[in-house]
Amino acid sequence: MGDVLAGFHAAWEFESDSVLIRYERGIRTPKLFQALGERRVPLEALAGVTLTPGRRGTVVLRAEPRPGADPLMEAAAGQLKEGCDPYRLVLPAERETLAEYYADELRGLLGETGRTERYLVAAPEAPLHFKAYDGKASFDGTAVTFRWSWTGASSAKWKAGDQSFAVAGLGGVEWRSPEAFEGYLRLLPRDPAEIAPQADQDPASVVFGLGYGPVHESLPFAAAVLAAVRTQGAGTPVPVPAPRRDPADIAERIRHLGELHQQGLVTDEEFSSKKAELLAEL
Repeated sequence: MGDVLAGFHAAWEFESDSVLIRYERGIRTPKLFQALGERRVPLEALAGVTLTPGRRGTVVLRAEPRPGADPLMEAAAGQLKEGCDPYRLVLPAERETLAEYYADELRGLLGETGRTERYLVAAPEAPLHFKAYDGKASFDGTAVTFRWSWTGASSAKWKAGDQSFAVAGLGGVEWRSPEAFEGYLRLLPRDPAEIAPQADQDPASVVFGLGYGPVHESLPFAAAVLAAVRTQGAGTPVPVPAPRRDPADIAERIRHLGELHQQGLVTDEEFSSKKAELLAEL
């Protein structure tokens, strides 16, 4: 097609075999978009296209990636907020007819919709790094390194020392958004233990916090590691059983959650939701 459809924060360039998405730079553009810069999405990586009404006189054109096609979306695992979805293009409502035309054109070019055997969308390139609450994480393309912070790391991590994990020994990555309570990035071994320790006690994890491990830094990092793991044939991410917690531990976490709530760092809704989640683990 070769045409360009420009919306808020991004522009889509339609080519015969792909869509090139270029993200704007600016104070109103989500930081994740700015970090991604641009992404080429092959048509074979897409399962469908939708056009729906948006907010405040807008329409939303969205491409639906196939499962397994994009390491960024695989790492995100449905945790991205709507405004940070890299597959959404928001347009003024008066451009709805034009958007519908491009949506129809794309639909006519799409083929298979099932899970892909390999990643079809390129991952962010290494080297990558970010600062977590309890340490610094870096990835050079072949290994992930965690260097602990003396102000945030638990005694268990200090005893274990700084860590380096070769991609060849990993089975996947688990990313829990820093915008949720108890966010973290965990490296999964090929042969996971039956019970995974809590992230703040696990030398294979770094934990996030207010201002630490932001989405635009930690998610591209997780996607890059995930893509490297898949490239080396270690397979898809390995699920880790939820850690078993004793009542004393849960009580302590509820107390900490209450302190954050009193300080205004956690909303009433977040406090109630997380408290119920913790109590359900008893």
